[in-house]
Amino acid sequence: MPIGGRSHIRIARPSRDLAAAERFWVEGLGLKVVHRVEGGDAVGGHALLMVGWPDADWHLELVHEAGHPVEPRPTEEDLLVVYLDEEVPDELVGRLVEHGGVRVQSPNPYWNEWGVTVADPDGYRLVLCKRGWSNA
Repeated sequence: MPIGGRSHIRIARPSRDLAAAERFWVEGLGLKVVHRVEGGDAVGGHALLMVGWPDADWHLELVHEAGHPVEPRPTEEDLLVVYLDEEVPDELVGRLVEHGGVRVQSPNPYWNEWGVTVADPDGYRLVLCKRGWSNA
């Protein structure tokens, strides 16, 4: 398959605590565990957790190497945006906070007007946008 709109995308990030990350992304947002490697058994000697929606063309890979941990260094502009095409449910935001997230204001007023921003346990930001996605 040539590269294009149906090419699968993997977003890889370091994590301080894979269990905390799993609580946020799976129990909080509702993603599914796509793949997991415990301890240092993954290629490269690290543990990893892959989460996503099984029918999506992307997934989030979180890695942790206990012997040589990489400290996450997200900026306030490192965003993963999910376009909901409806109001952001208060219950969803509450669930994300209950599972380790922190609701934050965005430095970009666009995201404050059109969505809700929640930092995950590693400090990376998830934006739930009430707008729908259109590439037109």
